[in-house]
Amino acid sequence: MDAVAVVLSLILLMYFAYRGVTVLVLAPLLAMCTVLVTGDFPMLVAWTNKFMPAAASYIKAYFPVFLTGAIFGKLMGASGCARSVAHYISSKFGKKRAIAAVIISTGLLVYGGVSLFVVVFAVYPIGATLFREADIPKRFLPGAIAAGAFTFAMTAIPGTPQYINTIPIPAFHTDIYAAPILGIVGALIMCVGSIMWLNYRSAKAMAGGEGYGDHPDEGLSTEGYMPNVWLSMAPIVLVFIINFVLTNGIFKTEAAIKYYAPYGGVSGIWSVVVALSAAIILLLVIFQKAIAQPNKEVFDGAVGGLLPIFNTASEVGYGGVIKSLAVFGGIKAAIISIPGPPLISVAVSTTALAGIIGSASGGTALAVEALGSDFLKMAVANGIDPGVIHRIMIMAAGGLDTFPHCGAVITLLAVTRLTHKESYMDIAVCTMAIPLIATAVAIVLATMGVV
Repeated sequence: MDAVAVVLSLILLMYFAYRGVTVLVLAPLLAMCTVLVTGDFPMLVAWTNKFMPAAASYIKAYFPVFLTGAIFGKLMGASGCARSVAHYISSKFGKKRAIAAVIISTGLLVYGGVSLFVVVFAVYPIGATLFREADIPKRFLPGAIAAGAFTFAMTAIPGTPQYINTIPIPAFHTDIYAAPILGIVGALIMCVGSIMWLNYRSAKAMAGGEGYGDHPDEGLSTEGYMPNVWLSMAPIVLVFIINFVLTNGIFKTEAAIKYYAPYGGVSGIWSVVVALSAAIILLLVIFQKAIAQPNKEVFDGAVGGLLPIFNTASEVGYGGVIKSLAVFGGIKAAIISIPGPPLISVAVSTTALAGIIGSASGGTALAVEALGSDFLKMAVANGIDPGVIHRIMIMAAGGLDTFPHCGAVITLLAVTRLTHKESYMDIAVCTMAIPLIATAVAIVLATMGVV
């Protein structure tokens, strides 16, 4: 009965999230209802003594990443840099390679640390213009943007500063460059696979006489200030360089390790936070004329980072309650005992949680919170590099996370003014099917000793 209550609460979490109910209210409510059924402890204890400590712990660990990432993304958009970079890459590919141009330009912005939502708004006008010129049906555009924003640049490419790549760091003592070969292979499969799929689908549609379509109310505007593209790339390049130098150099020196030892050691998120902070300063200095209201943009960016982290923290809090239930021991044992290599347990559990929650970062955070220590012990016992667990986990999280109720999918369709019926199938193939194939390949390579 207790196991049924847990499963039912997860189903309700997915259903009501799909219906638009905020997880800020939904997660604690369902957590307390589950406790009411199981009777493990009082409902108020579940909220204040189980839910809140788990949620607060997540905010304590990752607020700097959310804050700097949101401000950086906001300033990239406000300065015109995001649009400039996307336009430059798209123009170099030409209209015959519009799909590849959109996917790669979107991926570059995401890998540069730009918020996924900022990227959607920045790339859409350019992508739509290219699709119209090439007469590619517009219904394939959301799939192209999603493929660049929600897959390889977010989870697979080593060094991506997206916060999902920082979530496993404290648990596994890794860094954002974990399992570089597996990440690169996975990224290539996701990127090339998405390009091939969308090219195939669009060619088939165009051969049947379908064109861009009539979209009189799409609200496109490519007007606005765009700075020099090389200057626009400077903040992104700075993020790359500082991330790399701090992660692989300064923070790994004996002096740094010794200095920070009394304070708990070097944190894996520091490199990302310092890199994004430096890029924010650079944007404010170089593009001060383009950013008309810098105080407002910084404020809006900071506020924009609050809802995502509190949503994710609420999901982690829910996981903290479920983890504390007596029945969870059996559920955890069942997950860990999934037949096959240990990495399959990591991938299946993480992608299932991400799918239920509708968030790759939420699924990863919940998996780390509930099963991180067990996964680490399993890795040590089987001679698996913890970096492999890190990479497999977030690649898998980027699989089932984009079910129809996913907030990022809903936002993408709203921006492009298309519907689930028109575009969701291609979004699903590019952001679920292909990433799961890439994860499977990475697992096979990892069992062969590739890191």
